[in-house]
Amino acid sequence: MVANNLVLIPGAGGVGRTVFEHLRAQDVPVRFMVRRDDERAAELRALGAEVAIGDLTRPETVAAALQGVARMYFGMRVSPDHLLAATVVASVAKEYGKLEALVDLSQMTVSQMTATSTEESHQQRLHWLAEQVLDWSGLPIVHIRPTAFLDSPLFTMMAARSIQENGTIALPFGTGRTSPVAVDDVARVVATVLRDPAPHIGQVYELTGPRSVDMTELAAEFSRALGKPVSYVDMPPERWEANLPKLGMPPHLEQHVATMAQLHRDNRYNRTADGVERVTGIPAQSIETFVTARKDFYLG
Repeated sequence: MVANNLVLIPGAGGVGRTVFEHLRAQDVPVRFMVRRDDERAAELRALGAEVAIGDLTRPETVAAALQGVARMYFGMRVSPDHLLAATVVASVAKEYGKLEALVDLSQMTVSQMTATSTEESHQQRLHWLAEQVLDWSGLPIVHIRPTAFLDSPLFTMMAARSIQENGTIALPFGTGRTSPVAVDDVARVVATVLRDPAPHIGQVYELTGPRSVDMTELAAEFSRALGKPVSYVDMPPERWEANLPKLGMPPHLEQHVATMAQLHRDNRYNRTADGVERVTGIPAQSIETFVTARKDFYLG
């Protein structure tokens, strides 16, 4: 299939998969680039997507996947290969592609960083560098910078476990405030830009939830959503971090999550932005709305 609005999405899951659901609802053609031709690839084909086999760090496969593509979403799970992948995509797209838009999923922490800041995680530094590379490429770039995801293990798996055990959310965030955003809201922004990219080229959109809350207020939103008391327990950082290896996180992800906790304690996540509503016309969903939709998951 070759169409003047064909979108390339790397990976079969994460934000990209939700972007696909929104694009599919608008009859926008999508090609996924996945590493293996497996059951997930077959499922994507059954849903109407094209599938190319490739790897963001291998230029020849990126070039092949870009054939006939007009718009690309660039996003990865937390990975030490993020900067390499961004560099490969930028160089290949510049030499071989004919993109009218490259939509980059970055992180909102980048807006607080400098070329020499050292408080951030390795992953956040890779995002900062990747933005520089993409901007230097001269390609038609749009940067999407979400804050912490409501769907992250911090607010889903970890929260569900402690809520079921003792009715608490146990995190080492101190008195820091946060405004997490749902993956679906981020995906709506990305899909909106990909459907009609021209007005957005060169823009940076920062995405948060509708308000910034401390952890006691966050627990109160969980309480209302779940219909049961939920309280916040401020865990000692060292004890909390000692449990991260038990979750099976690779070291790069473990360091990123631990740094996010530190930045929450430093109140670096106390911020709000209207990017979701500005791009899509619909406000970002609240913590309470997000949790209510997943009540069975949190209650077990």
